[in-house]
Amino acid sequence: EPNVLAGTLIAHTDAVWDLAYSGVKNHLLSCSADGTIRLWNPPEKVPCICTYNGEREHGMPTSVDFIGCDPAHMVASFNTGSTVIYDLETSQSVVMFSSQTESGVQSNNHINKVVSHPTLPVTITAHEDRHIKFFDNKTGKMIHSMVAHLDAVTSLAVDPNGIYLMSGSHDCSIRLWNLDSKTCVQEITAHRKKLDESIYDVAFHPSKAYIASAGADALAKVFV
Repeated sequence: EPNVLAGTLIAHTDAVWDLAYSGVKNHLLSCSADGTIRLWNPPEKVPCICTYNGEREHGMPTSVDFIGCDPAHMVASFNTGSTVIYDLETSQSVVMFSSQTESGVQSNNHINKVVSHPTLPVTITAHEDRHIKFFDNKTGKMIHSMVAHLDAVTSLAVDPNGIYLMSGSHDCSIRLWNLDSKTCVQEITAHRKKLDESIYDVAFHPSKAYIASAGADALAKVFV
């Protein structure tokens, strides 16, 4: 509705896949099917501050997030299986994560979601092949990988205290994980399947004990 629309940011030339907001500088990140990632300062007259992956050098971006413990950097995932940390000021890539397995095989599996731990230098990715993977931001190396669902993992969220990870999947379930032990402590069957898709997104409330999910069944649900 016009009375609640504060403004429109125009620069992408194709669908916008993901957004991330940082309250540190009131900046916004977006990634698009046009291949670019953009950093915005919405109140400015020229709101687009910087563009990343302009030559599609890492593939098509699928998800973005600000680094929780280092606001000068952001992380982006790509459909090629790459995950990259960028310096926000220089727009240069500074770390590229390696998902090489113990057998030496490089994984190129599509990544649906990337999130940064709020206090630790750890990045977490959700994959089409049912895996969730954990990476060290300093070394770029994978520190843990697990089959987390029975179908593609579509969404991730870390609680504000950094204790729990929540994941959503096309297997219709939301799973809550203890980040220390990497074990599932709760599972909720949340949404019905529609055209082989189920859960699109999950979220923690920033201050209250609520979680939420959005699904292909046209429902948004809040759990207490």
